[in-house]
Amino acid sequence: MARLPRLTIPGYPHHVIQRGNNRQAIFASAGDYQMLLDLLQDNARKFGVALHSYVLMTNHFHLLATPESAEALPQMMQAVGRRYVRYFNDAQGRSGTLWEGRYRSTLIQTERYLLACMVYIDLNPVRAGLVAEARDYPWSSYAHNVGLRADRLITPHPLYWALGNTPFAREAAYAELVRAGVDAKQQAALTESALRGWALGEPDFVADLQRRTQRRVSKAQAGRPVRRPDSP
Repeated sequence: MARLPRLTIPGYPHHVIQRGNNRQAIFASAGDYQMLLDLLQDNARKFGVALHSYVLMTNHFHLLATPESAEALPQMMQAVGRRYVRYFNDAQGRSGTLWEGRYRSTLIQTERYLLACMVYIDLNPVRAGLVAEARDYPWSSYAHNVGLRADRLITPHPLYWALGNTPFAREAAYAELVRAGVDAKQQAALTESALRGWALGEPDFVADLQRRTQRRVSKAQAGRPVRRPDSP
């Protein structure tokens, strides 16, 4: 079966996952992590992508981002991916691919899943057993979102701003969301939707998206043909 094209629609938050080939490590030093963050910052600004949340893990990374145009996110990811591979291969004296094919992504319903996705991303190191608390991991957006440091890579989403009327209130509210965590059902939905490319949201949201694009946005029911937006 041919792969579906990635679903990218400007103005919507997109959950992005990029993995190392065969789950191999994509970072060998603190400088490598910083290099990828610098590349993301430069190219997000260049191509018009607002990054709301991120985590860099040993062999993959997650982003939550809103592109200004349909081309913005693919252009950013291509530029970052190519430049980082050249840098990493030169530093490690290696050649060949680093990534497990193309990045995976899909868009999510803002009101239903944006904050949950931010929490899911910031809790990745805890779920992986790398740290006991999200605040202990240096390569994520958590510290910025709770006021422990300023991160120029991050553009807060309006839904984050709505958590409180002051920076302290917003930071405290977000810290409480992280303490509460994401339930297993939401966690599975966030992972599967990004890996498979299906839009994540309530039925009305998904139906509205389908009217905006010819690309299928949700898994078809078994035995039933896919209906196009212009079908009778």
